Amino acid sequence: MSNSVLRIPNAFYLIIDLEATCSDVGEVPRQEMEIIEIGAVMLDARLFQIEAEFQTFIKPVRHPLLTDFCKELTHINQEDVNGAPVYADAIEELKKWMYEFDDALFCSWGDYDRKQFEQDCAYHGVAYPFRSGHLNLKAAMAQHLVLPKKLGIGDAIRRVGLRFEGTAHRGIDDARNIARIVQQVLGTR
Repeated sequence: MSNSVLRIPNAFYLIIDLEATCSDVGEVPRQEMEIIEIGAVMLDARLFQIEAEFQTFIKPVRHPLLTDFCKELTHINQEDVNGAPVYADAIEELKKWMYEFDDALFCSWGDYDRKQFEQDCAYHGVAYPFRSGHLNLKAAMAQHLVLPKKLGIGDAIRRVGLRFEGTAHRGIDDARNIARIVQQVLGTR
């Protein structure tokens, strides 16, 4: 099968993975989840080399105390978010970093990250920061590999013959591993 579903006309894949406030017992309703980490990797779409990385924690305001479940899942502790910038400031930092790269396509593993950005931007009264469309790499990978169902990052990385590096459910580590999947599938790693 052709790689066309994964190849983009843009100069860069802007691969982003988010972590957000969460609970396993309903303490944090889905519509009240807030981003607490942005991990981003800028991957050259021609050479498939990582050009730059960005990471920031964000201080949540709706549910400022992280649940035990959230801390256990993400390995993000209360001190990380207590000293972090608020959402609007973090988005300004992200924009300053990503706008240095012309023609980057926002990509994530699924649609969750795009929807969470939309939700947080609306709640905080911040303009949506992406100039491009969005590529759901999870769906594109399933289509490319002709899979009956979409894979999580861990299953996908094993499927392409790699091992997960770093800590699962940490934004920057997940973004790095997603970039490695794209590199491996497009045959340049």
